[in-house]
Amino acid sequence: MTKLCAISVDLDEIPFYHQIHGLPEPEGPSETAVYDIALDRLEAFARDHRLPLTLFAIGQNLSRASAAERLKRMASLGHEIGNHSYGHRYDLTRLPREVMRCEVERGVEAIEQATGVRPTGFRAPGYTVSDQLFAVLDEAGVRYDSSVFPCPAYWSAKAAAIGLIGLRGRSSHSVIDTPNVLRAPTRPYRIGRPYWKRGRGLVELPIQVTRGARLPFIGTSLTLAGPTGARLLAKMCVGEPLVNLELHGIDVLDEADGLAALTKHQPDVRVPHARKLEALAAAVEVFARAGYSFVRLDEAAAQVV
Repeated sequence: MTKLCAISVDLDEIPFYHQIHGLPEPEGPSETAVYDIALDRLEAFARDHRLPLTLFAIGQNLSRASAAERLKRMASLGHEIGNHSYGHRYDLTRLPREVMRCEVERGVEAIEQATGVRPTGFRAPGYTVSDQLFAVLDEAGVRYDSSVFPCPAYWSAKAAAIGLIGLRGRSSHSVIDTPNVLRAPTRPYRIGRPYWKRGRGLVELPIQVTRGARLPFIGTSLTLAGPTGARLLAKMCVGEPLVNLELHGIDVLDEADGLAALTKHQPDVRVPHARKLEALAAAVEVFARAGYSFVRLDEAAAQVV
């Protein structure tokens, strides 16, 4: 069986990180640093390593003409554009079904209008999903989802972080998923009911965890680990039929890009972006040497389930 590696990037703009940490909205150029700075770095990284990317875009960000143009250019280069909802509501699964449907469908419409291509994949804000959301995705004609993150370390860290933010007198917009997500398969599967069981529904491509310990294999963990640590984490994933490496645009940004307000709250922002890219390259090289083929997530969905 061909071993596949897919690299996806959530294009969450900087205000969403302020929402996570309960901080005031940022002002100035940093508000749009993901589209204005990170996307160029991601394009260069993909070109240098001959990688196709899947970019999950938030519909409301595309009301800015320059952001829409940059995303359209990435699509013209062969990168997949996926739907990350319209407004990136962290409480998406807690909203009424019709509001949920609107968030999904408006995201599709905004992306199609900006790029001319209708997205077929979906990723939920904060990786948080529910059976009702999966029903909405199915009705909307979504071909695959890539949101389920069965990672004990991530789930525990997120719960602790939200609690600590509250103790400090701030309110995080982030929400905690049901711990049942930790029972979900770590490899691609078709959604059952409840969604953490196998069934005959939508194709799910889970966010990657390492073999054995199920450590998070995502951009934040790789960039904090540095090239040597990233290489070790990647080796812990070798052997998986699909390695689904999920990044965020902020994974190629740093404090010098106008993110000083986040440095006390996100250690990864203090890592120079050049070193972050070195760590990501180290992980990619592990899979290349192990014989993995690099694909978009829509291509992976067609092959692995």
